[in-house]
Amino acid sequence: MKNAKSYKIIVIEPSKIITEGLKTLIGEHSEYKITHCVNDFYQCVERLSAIKPDIIIANPTALDFRHRVNVRSLSPTLKHTTLVALSYAHMEEDITLQYNAVISIYDTAAQITKKLRTAIEQNDASSYTSDSEDLSDREREILTSVARGMTNKEIADIHHISVYTVISHRKNITRKTGIKTVSGLTVYALLNNLLSMTDVE
Repeated sequence: MKNAKSYKIIVIEPSKIITEGLKTLIGEHSEYKITHCVNDFYQCVERLSAIKPDIIIANPTALDFRHRVNVRSLSPTLKHTTLVALSYAHMEEDITLQYNAVISIYDTAAQITKKLRTAIEQNDASSYTSDSEDLSDREREILTSVARGMTNKEIADIHHISVYTVISHRKNITRKTGIKTVSGLTVYALLNNLLSMTDVE
């Protein structure tokens, strides 16, 4: 049975109250086991190769701002680890795109475990695809729309797809190009003749 596997989780969260709450909620499910809780992302990165977690649940504010939009660059291990953001409030898209899922401190145990399952499946599916793969035609269209400053909702409306599909395409674009920010993707689009300077002025 698929749920026979136990997934090792590291929690990176400065608040002891939040950490203990997650332990209680996630502890109700034998499928998941929180093995380490740390309050510093950088301290955790040093131990990743030894711990080998399946999932990292992290509060993005535990990182300084320059790493929040490029979290996977901190360690080669992070490129293939399922990352889940722990959110207290709304987060910018550039930050959430780095993660396979976002859980809220207001989520129930059932919502958290469902999001963890989805994040694992998404991460597993993306690992089958080569990182050096070229962008598909649809991904190029989405990239161009992002570079023009459109929101996910606007992109979804223009291309007649759901917002979730847009987010999925954006994650694939980020994975394939290695570029995490909108400004970086804009430069990529300009250098690859996907749009001209007049499109972004």
